[in-house]
Amino acid sequence: MLVLVTILVISALSALPPLLIRGLLDDAIPNRDLGLVTLLGIGMVAVPIVNGAFGVLQRWASASVGEGIIFDLRRQLYGHLQRMSLGFFTATRTGELMSRLNNDVVGAQQAVTGTFVTLASNIVSALVTLAIMFSLEWRLTVLSVAVLPFFIVVSRRVGRLLRVIRRRQLEHNAEMNAHMQETLGVSGALLVKLFDRTGDEDARFAEQASHVRDLGIRQATIGRWFFMALGVMSAIGTALVFWVGAVMVVNGVLTAGTIVAMSFYLTSLYGPLSGLTNARVEFATSLVSFERVFEVLDMPHDIVEAAEPAAVDRLDGRVAFDGVSFSYGASGDGLESVRRYGWGGMTEGEVGAAKPTDDTWALHDLSFTVEPGELVALVGPSGAGKTTITYLVPRLYDATTGAVLLDGHDVRSLPLGTVARSIGVVTQESYLFHDTIAANLRYARPRATMEELVDAVAAANIAEFIESLPDGFETVVGERGYRLSGGEKQRIAIARVILKDPEILILDEATSHLDAQSEALIQDALERVMRGRTSLVIAHRLSTILSADRILVIDGGRLVESGTHVDLLERDGLYADLYQTQFRSMERELAGEAP
Repeated sequence: MLVLVTILVISALSALPPLLIRGLLDDAIPNRDLGLVTLLGIGMVAVPIVNGAFGVLQRWASASVGEGIIFDLRRQLYGHLQRMSLGFFTATRTGELMSRLNNDVVGAQQAVTGTFVTLASNIVSALVTLAIMFSLEWRLTVLSVAVLPFFIVVSRRVGRLLRVIRRRQLEHNAEMNAHMQETLGVSGALLVKLFDRTGDEDARFAEQASHVRDLGIRQATIGRWFFMALGVMSAIGTALVFWVGAVMVVNGVLTAGTIVAMSFYLTSLYGPLSGLTNARVEFATSLVSFERVFEVLDMPHDIVEAAEPAAVDRLDGRVAFDGVSFSYGASGDGLESVRRYGWGGMTEGEVGAAKPTDDTWALHDLSFTVEPGELVALVGPSGAGKTTITYLVPRLYDATTGAVLLDGHDVRSLPLGTVARSIGVVTQESYLFHDTIAANLRYARPRATMEELVDAVAAANIAEFIESLPDGFETVVGERGYRLSGGEKQRIAIARVILKDPEILILDEATSHLDAQSEALIQDALERVMRGRTSLVIAHRLSTILSADRILVIDGGRLVESGTHVDLLERDGLYADLYQTQFRSMERELAGEAP
C-alpha cells in the first residue's frame, strides 16, 4: 500500500513541470511578471526534490517487500524440501535444488518488486499524462495514442519468445550448478584427480556454460531489437503530433506554450507506454521463475504426519513387519517429474505426470517380529533387501503394501518426532557436517552438556583421540568429516547415537575397509551401544552373528530362513552356504587357525 501511495504522489508531481513551463511561456514572460517567474522557478526545483524523497521511500518499501518475498519463498522451499522422502533426494541432483533456492527465488522476487512496481508506476503515469493531455488538446492526444496497437503486437510476440529463452536459461543454469556441485565437492574433486579427468570436466563445464552464454546473447539481442522497435514507434508518434501541432500553431488554434507542454507530455506518455510493453515481456519471463518455484512447492510429500497421530511419546522397542512389500518405483520422484508449462502455448504437463517405470519389488510379503531388547542380525547376499528393511523402520520410506509396526502401532500412525527420537541409525558411511566435533555430536541432542559429550565419546572409544587434538571438541572436522579417518568418523557417529539414547538401534556394522585397531575399537563401542536396546544389524562379522538372539536370512526381498547360528547351519540352506563362503575364514581367525 505504501508503494502504491508513493506511485500516485510521484506520478502527480512528475506531471507538473510541463505545466510550469507552459505557464512560463504563455503567462509569466508575455506579462513580464517576475514574481510569477520566480515562483515557477522555485516550483521547478521543489518538484524533483520532493519527488526524489518519495522515490527513496518507494525504494525502501519495495525492497522490504522484495527481500521479504525472497525470505518467505526460500524458507518455504527449504522446509518443503526437508520434508521430502529419501527417494526424492536419490532422484535429484543437489545442484538443481540449489538453483531453485537461489536463481528461481530471486527471479520470482524481481517479478514482484521490479515488474509490479514498474507496471503500477507506468499505468498511473500514463493515465495522469493522458488526462492532462486531453485537457490541453484532445485531437493531438488521440493522434499520440494511435501507435498503441503496434506496442501491444510487438510485446506479445517478444514476450512469448523471451519466456521460452528464460526457461531454457534457468534449466541450463541448473545443469551448470549441478556439475559444479558434483565436481567441486571433496568426493567429486578426489575422483576427478584420481582418474585424471580434469580436462574432460573442463570441457563438460565449458559446454554447459556456453549454452548459458549463447542464450544470454540471444536474449540481449532480441531485447535490443525490441527496444529499437519501441523507439521507432515512439518517434513516429512524436513526429505526427509535432507536425499536426505545428500546423495548428501556425493557424492560431494552439499557443506555443501548449505545443511545448504537449511535447514534454509525449515523452511522459511514450516512456510509460514503452515501460508497460516491456513490463509485459518481463512479467512473461518472470513467470518462468514462479513456475519453477511452485513446481517444487506443489510436489506432494510422500512421508506425512498422520491426521490424528497416536499419543505415543517414547517407544518400548518392539519392531514388526506385517506382510510388507516395497517397490522403489512407487517411492517418489525427483524434479524431472514436475516440469509443467503454461501461459504461452508451450507443452502442457501436470505435476507428477512422469512416473517411473521400474516395477521391481525390493521386498516381498515380509513378516517378522523383533522383541524389545533383542539383537537381530540381517544376513543375505548383496541386493537381497537388507538395507531396504532398515530404511522402512525409521520411515525414510513407507511400505508399498503391508505395515511396519512399532510397539504394535503402524509407523505411519505415529508422530514423526516420536519415530525420530526413538530410533538411532549408524550407517556404513558416516556423515559429519563441516563443523566442530562438539557441534556434530550435539546434532543428536542440542542441549547436551560437556559431561554428556565426554561420556558419549568415552563409550564410543574416541575420547583419547579427541583429547589428543589441539582444539579438542572444538576441532573442525572438514566437509563430510574428511579431516578424520574412516574409523574416527564412525566412532564419532556412534557417540552421536549414544548421546541420542534411542530405544531402537539400526546399524550397518561393515568395517572391512578399516584397520584392525579401528575395527576392534568400533566393535567394542557397538557392543556397548547395543546393550539393552532393540538392535537390527546388517551383520558382516561372525562375532555379531554369533551374539545375535536371532538371525534373519534375506534373499530376493524375502525372508527365507530364521533362527540361531547353530539352527541355521543344521538346515544346510542359504545361511550354510553364506557361512561357508563368507564367514568360515572369520571363524578360523577367531580360533587362531590359518585360513
